[in-house]
Amino acid sequence: MNLAVNNLSLTLAAVLVLVSIVISYKEKLGFTKDILISVFRAIIQLVIVGYLLKYIFQVNNVFLTLAMTAIIIINASLNAKKRNGHLKKGFWISLIAIASSTIITIGVLILSGAIRFIPSQIVPISGMIASNSMIAIGLCYRSLDRLFHDQRQAVLEKLALGASIKLASITIVKESIRTGMAPTIDSAKTVGIVSLPGMMSGLIFAGVDPVHAIKYQIMVTFMLLSATSIGSVIATYLAYKEYYNERKQLIV
Repeated sequence: MNLAVNNLSLTLAAVLVLVSIVISYKEKLGFTKDILISVFRAIIQLVIVGYLLKYIFQVNNVFLTLAMTAIIIINASLNAKKRNGHLKKGFWISLIAIASSTIITIGVLILSGAIRFIPSQIVPISGMIASNSMIAIGLCYRSLDRLFHDQRQAVLEKLALGASIKLASITIVKESIRTGMAPTIDSAKTVGIVSLPGMMSGLIFAGVDPVHAIKYQIMVTFMLLSATSIGSVIATYLAYKEYYNERKQLIV
């Protein structure tokens, strides 16, 4: 099946962006500039990445594959840390969490025979895992920040009664982990009924047998559940300690 996507069709499809711009303008949302910038950035980034991936796939070099995966993880970590300005070690916490979720999940997939260690499989899957971990961790960070402010008095009272910082924070930690994992779990509940996910839709659109596309999507669902769970737990348990000083005093 040949996809009829050429430069002209893409240019005409760009008219769809006007829908967002018109809505932003008429409703005075203030997103017009952001929409234009995001579109241009997306085009530039995707073109660069497209040619870069084409080269990496052709070369099929282990070190280039690992380097590309590392770039994805580092970039995801930089973006995740922006979700909470109170975390001094936000980048390193995010890096540990995202790298762990990516390595563990991909490791299981390779050992199970679901994928092979080739750039055309490792790089895209690393991107999916890191992206979803980044979003989940960002939600955890925001939840931590909100809950520590909202429940500050309760935490102080627990500390005053002799509780450790872990015991004083455990309710906040668990709620933050739930917040980070919730979107992925909700998505898994409705996949195939409410939505046809990107990977499955893309394969079907490209002419792949829907049954085979479904198998790939099931694998992706398992993969993302694992990645967001690992990332959320590691990031939250490392991040909550940043709300205390060396004397175990709450600093928010």
